[in-house]
Amino acid sequence: MNNQSVPQSLRNWFVIHFILDIVVAIPLMLAPEFSLKFLGWETVDPFSTRVAAAALFGIGTESYLGRNSGSEAYKGMLNLKIIWSASAVIGIGLSLLQGAQSNPPVAWGLLAIFVAFNFLWIYWRKRLAMPKI
Repeated sequence: MNNQSVPQSLRNWFVIHFILDIVVAIPLMLAPEFSLKFLGWETVDPFSTRVAAAALFGIGTESYLGRNSGSEAYKGMLNLKIIWSASAVIGIGLSLLQGAQSNPPVAWGLLAIFVAFNFLWIYWRKRLAMPKI
């Protein structure tokens, strides 16, 4: 399939995803303790926080770099985004159930964002898999 087979709206979502990932990743990478304590975290592990920031940089940057690719590349990128967002939902959900960090309200917001993106990516992955009639 050629580049035209990827809807512009999906390409736009990839750019939005890039912007959101980078906006979140920068403060987590540069000032993890300040950023997370500002958001209500009681304790912060800078090492783990920066690893999460690195994942956001990587996935977000690939969203931007791959925005002009064809449908086969998009399918691979969407698979990665589905796995990443589903894993984040499970991890955040388990942490909230265990009362981690006293469940700051922003953690529930992050959970909602990852759930929403997971549904968005699944929708687009299924749509790209459908044969054109």
